[in-house]
Parts: sequence; structure tokens; C-alpha cells
Amino acid sequence: MQMLTFLLCFGFPFSTAFYFHAGEREEKCLIEDIPSDTLVTGTFKIQQWDIGRHTFLESAPGLGMFVTITTYNDEVILSKLYGPQGTFYFTSHSPGEHIICLESNSTRLVSFGGSRLRIHLDIRVGEHDLDAAIAQAKDKVNELTFKLEHLIEQIEQIVKEQNYQRDREENFRTTSEDTNSNVLWWAFAQILIFISVGIFQMKYLKDFFIAKKIV
Repeated sequence: MQMLTFLLCFGFPFSTAFYFHAGEREEKCLIEDIPSDTLVTGTFKIQQWDIGRHTFLESAPGLGMFVTITTYNDEVILSKLYGPQGTFYFTSHSPGEHIICLESNSTRLVSFGGSRLRIHLDIRVGEHDLDAAIAQAKDKVNELTFKLEHLIEQIEQIVKEQNYQRDREENFRTTSEDTNSNVLWWAFAQILIFISVGIFQMKYLKDFFIAKKIV
């Protein structure tokens, strides 16, 4: 395994594209320092050197790319064989350095060790996670909006209950005042009746005594 001489550090959404040369079935690795729960997308393309034309061909028939993603704890995140060009994805489970290794894999029976390959690689880090973060933020906003609407509904219900209790208290106060007023008038009427009965009894007794010539 040959480690590339650069280390990529990404603490925010970032995209970088480059190419490097490798021999057939030669493994090249690079290191990326990636935050936790971050989506990484890699797109690659293999070009093979044409000795007769002295240039790299646009395609590399018969070649594939074996991609391996590991952490420094030797945790294998991805290990898959692709064609001469393709796209791989992986999500970091913990923050730290991740090792991305690419090894050309020939489908031919005989490979030539001197065959030169040019590998184009485009690494995009965190772009989709930014979208996910935005979507998550929108979900949180929607959740807060729902909670706020629910809280407003509860407040409105409380206000309605308070108004209802206030109306009940007002009706009870009115009923009590009416009842007290009726009781007061009834008591006043009873007093008048008692006084009238007393006057009548006194007049009756006086007339009775006069008639009997007692007085």
C-alpha cells in the first residue's frame, strides 16, 4: 500500500478534485480528517496510458477499481469493486482520520506491471449532510411551529375556560343578589304581616274588653 503524500482535512462542506498516477494493481491511499456523521461522496475515473499514442485514453476497458474505506481503528466502512469509473458513498460514524484506498483491478488474465494509469478523483465532503442539516433544521422549525400552535390552542382553551368560569361566577353572583333581595323583601313582608296582625289583635282585644265593659 502506498500512501499519498497529502492529508485532506474537512471541517465543513467541501469539494476537491485531483488526479494521480498509479501502476496496474497498485494500491494508493489517502487520508481524510472527517467530522462525525458526515456523508462523503467520491467519484473516480481511470485512464490508461497508450504506448502507441503516448497519451492517456479516455476509457480503460478491462479495468476496475477496488475501493476500501477504513478508520485508524481498522474498522472497515466500505469495501467494494467498481468499474473503470463510478461513485462511492460512506458516512463517518465517529470523528477522525479515515483512510480511502483505491486499487485497480484488471479483468485480464495477464497484467503488465509497467502499465500506467491516471486516476481522477473528486471528493465531496458534507454537501449532502448540509442538506440533511437544513432538512433537520426545517423539521425542528416545523416541530417548534407545531408545539407553538398547540401551546396557542391550549392558551385559547384556558382563556375560554376562564371566560366560562367568569360568566358562571357572574351568573351565580346575579342569582345570589336576586335571592338575597327576595329574602330581604320577604322578611320585610313578614315584618309588615306581624305588625298588622299585632295591631289587629290589639284592636280586637280592646273592642272585646269595651264590649264586656271590662275597661
